[in-house]
Amino acid sequence: MGFGSIIAAMVSVSAILLTSYVCSRGGFYMADVLSDSFVEMQENKNEMLKTEIEIIGATTDGVDILLSVNNTGAVKIGDFEYMDVIVLYCNSSNTTKTIWAPYQGETAPLAGNHWKVHSISPDLINPGIFDPGEIMEMQVRLNASDPIGNNSENWIQVTTPNGAGDSVYFKR
Repeated sequence: MGFGSIIAAMVSVSAILLTSYVCSRGGFYMADVLSDSFVEMQENKNEMLKTEIEIIGATTDGVDILLSVNNTGAVKIGDFEYMDVIVLYCNSSNTTKTIWAPYQGETAPLAGNHWKVHSISPDLINPGIFDPGEIMEMQVRLNASDPIGNNSENWIQVTTPNGAGDSVYFKR
């Protein structure tokens, strides 16, 4: 009978050791994943802090808005499809309109309530990427059937993919 209790004790100790091993491996894995996600979150926050743009000019003919945007930060901006452009304007019947203009690629003629990159200068390093120190000319086209009214106060906001942005008031 003594031998049976020794075997039962060995099985119990083995089960406890196996359970503690599995739990500790799971805990180490969880700590590793949390640590990696914390590092990635800090890198994203650091990139956001280094991103700055400045709108240095805005002109309009009523339908097209031409913006000059300076990359004053330290981060390259290349994902234009993730940039947001919001325009708040008064139309010819003095009604306030707010539109979000998504990015449209360079291939087709610019559609209403969309924007595109007109030019980047000087674009010697990384052509097609908005590098620090460069100026990007943006063209925002509103619907031709609902243009900006004469002598109206208007506002435009440009926001980068990681959340940095700038806004400016402009008149027609």
